[in-house]
Amino acid sequence: MELTKEQLRQILPKNPYLDHWYDALSKLLPDYEINTPQRIAAFLAQCSHESAGFTALKENLNYRPETLMKLFGSHFPGGMAEAQQYCSRPNKQEAIANRIYASRMGNGDESSGDGYKFCGRGLIQLTGRDNYTFFAGSLGISVEEASEYLQTFEGAAQSACWFWENNNLNRFADVGDIKGLTKAINGGFIGLDDRIKHYEHALHVMGA
Repeated sequence: MELTKEQLRQILPKNPYLDHWYDALSKLLPDYEINTPQRIAAFLAQCSHESAGFTALKENLNYRPETLMKLFGSHFPGGMAEAQQYCSRPNKQEAIANRIYASRMGNGDESSGDGYKFCGRGLIQLTGRDNYTFFAGSLGISVEEASEYLQTFEGAAQSACWFWENNNLNRFADVGDIKGLTKAINGGFIGLDDRIKHYEHALHVMGA
């Protein structure tokens, strides 16, 4: 099955860049075997949640101290006072990324700046030096080129397709396991109800 532009229009009714997204997705989805109503619906649902309806291609790190502690409290052993300090910095998002993503996912320590350099980009928020490097390698380009490509329509979509294939996510889509799919992408179940809502809507649009 191939996704039609009218189906995508119904799934993303308020998106101002529909033609760009359709051009990218219609080319990429078949290449990554995202080719049944269940697979397409699951893919679009997860991407819609992760990217605020295909409108945000870079991670928003503009957290309040309370939210920062709730999501990343283990990275702030100084507690709320330390979180407030990071949230009050002029370069707030950069400082937060460098802290919460330091020394993991292939990133260097906080002072390296890798956290922000390799923060979430693309429709499924590809994050970390390792993921950027693997994605770049799959395309035969440099990590720096991949970072720029991730902020284009095609690059944002292809990174999500690559992540989907690399983690064999069709196995969840084929049985309608949105909870398992969400955990594989998110590491938990943040936004599960919204993801299910997007999934059910997409399935309805495609007549499945």
